[in-house]
Amino acid sequence: MKNSILLASLLCVSTWASAASNEFTLTIKDHLFTPSELKVPAGQKIKLTVDNQDPTPEEFESHSLKREKVIAGRSKAIIHVGPLKPGRYEFFGEFNEATAKGVLIAE
Repeated sequence: MKNSILLASLLCVSTWASAASNEFTLTIKDHLFTPSELKVPAGQKIKLTVDNQDPTPEEFESHSLKREKVIAGRSKAIIHVGPLKPGRYEFFGEFNEATAKGVLIAE
């Protein structure tokens, strides 16, 4: 019985750890994405939280990721991506293209 409980606990921790390792956050502040380069695991689905700390909305857009989402000012959005092949996937803020740029690097 104790071994079963221990095994179940270890499986839960392992599942939680692998899920947490596939969660990433991008911050928008002063019309810039931080980090501007984000390394993510290739071949796995990821959960990307975009935290817009600016008072104005911004649109996360990526042609290579085939994603676009408007994020209201001072709010967050979740974008699911992948699994991705190894490579570089550019993204930008459509409302501030001159400054809001970045890249996901799948490796």
